Amino acid sequence: MQHTSWESRRALIARNFLFASLSGAELDKMLALAHVTRYAAREIVWRKGDYGNGMMAVLAGHVKLGARAASGRELAFGIVKPGEIFGEIALLDGHERSVDATALDSCEILFIDRRDFIPFLADHPDISIRLMAALCARLRRTGQKVEDTALGLCPRLARSLLQLADGYGRATPEGLRIDFRLSQRELGQLIGMSRESVNKQLGRWRRQGLIAVDRRTIVIRDLGLFRHMAEPAPAIN
Repeated sequence: MQHTSWESRRALIARNFLFASLSGAELDKMLALAHVTRYAAREIVWRKGDYGNGMMAVLAGHVKLGARAASGRELAFGIVKPGEIFGEIALLDGHERSVDATALDSCEILFIDRRDFIPFLADHPDISIRLMAALCARLRRTGQKVEDTALGLCPRLARSLLQLADGYGRATPEGLRIDFRLSQRELGQLIGMSRESVNKQLGRWRRQGLIAVDRRTIVIRDLGLFRHMAEPAPAIN
């Protein structure tokens, strides 16, 4: 994996809404407080319960946030892509990590130690406010996932594919291609279903001509129909 330069790191972090108000000099000061760590695909970044000593930002690659349920099933809460931050909860309270973080592919990650970043926040209160907004957004996404558990497999999987399409979708003559490869096991972790269930549903959609699958890349042929399938069924009174 090609290592990112200081300039590319600076440009990537500057696009994050958390740091959008910083000047170039302030960005350089913050980056000087950080260090870069590289992880191989499937390598553990941290485990749930580890000491929360700082916040991270993905410079290259993707990180999966998840945890193992009491039943033993692994659940995924989200995927962090380049330019996005994670670990902000432990940054603020200094407590244990609340989820596992695993590199999905080769990753380059910027780490900012809590001891250095808290004083930086004191000098930039606007970032503190934006950080709280980021936490609220994460809580809303978690709440949505809890609500989704009441849905059946079809709407849950459709919603998950639409969310991936929002971040990685590319229009092609065949349909909307999701340019991000996830295994069926990983898709199942995102929606709290087994790999076998995901495999059966994807196979059903493929036979119906609703999707195409090529080397773990999925093409949604009818976006409108998928949006309809992602909606919960109306309640029967």
